[in-house]
Amino acid sequence: MNSQSQGDSILTKRRTVESENTDRRDSPGEEDDREDSKETRLTLMEEVLLLGLKDREGYTSFWNDCISSGLRGCMLVELALRGRITLEPCGMRRKNLLSRKVMCKSDAPTGDVLLDEALKHVKETQPPEAVQTWVELLSGETWNPLKLHYQLRNVRERLAKSLVEKGVLTTEKQNFLLFDMTTHPLGSGTVKPRLVRRVQDSLLERWAGDASRLERRTLALLLLAHASDVLENALAPLLDEQYELANKRLRSLLDLDAEVETARSGACEMLWAVMVAFTK
Repeated sequence: MNSQSQGDSILTKRRTVESENTDRRDSPGEEDDREDSKETRLTLMEEVLLLGLKDREGYTSFWNDCISSGLRGCMLVELALRGRITLEPCGMRRKNLLSRKVMCKSDAPTGDVLLDEALKHVKETQPPEAVQTWVELLSGETWNPLKLHYQLRNVRERLAKSLVEKGVLTTEKQNFLLFDMTTHPLGSGTVKPRLVRRVQDSLLERWAGDASRLERRTLALLLLAHASDVLENALAPLLDEQYELANKRLRSLLDLDAEVETARSGACEMLWAVMVAFTK
């Protein structure tokens, strides 16, 4: 191999390593505290599902009709945090969040099957669709029969199996009179207790004061868990005074103007777009 070829080979390897390092920095939990560095890394979807699962029963509440769309919103935000998708520029007319289309920024695989499936849909769809439309398409809530193929099926079961593979959940069969159902009770690990404590601490001991000072992934978890109607499970064990304070601070986040927050430096536009979509 001549010197030129060797140089090209070294440059290619260096770019590959840099790309892997960049994707690793975008991976779940990378922005979290160093004390969590050895913990199992979870996606936003897995964290929200884990908060919604009953520990012993191993399934989500039958009365929760928000978690399905909430998990699809988590996918869009996760892809945005990983640098795979973004919102189109607001332009001279200052388009609002709901009218801005979702654009594919990078089609590099994420390593997560559900995320890659959603990313493929976003990349191949022309013309591009807005956030609210994507939540409806991915959750199967669209009335257009020609777009039913966009629906991501069995999301909760697939996420639960991923958590089983990571050692967070276990698998059991339970009988419900007329049918048997596969459930996924909590395992003996410390992943969920640490997750619950992180949620509680972010609204209490480690409260940053406002949304712009909260770490982006923590802010996303709080807002998306609330939108999925599972955040209460993490706050319920608190003492009365702590519970009231945590909810007061959460309400201060929910009452923020999404358009204003989007304009802040370092803000995740996709997160605020998803939250606006959920309130419409």
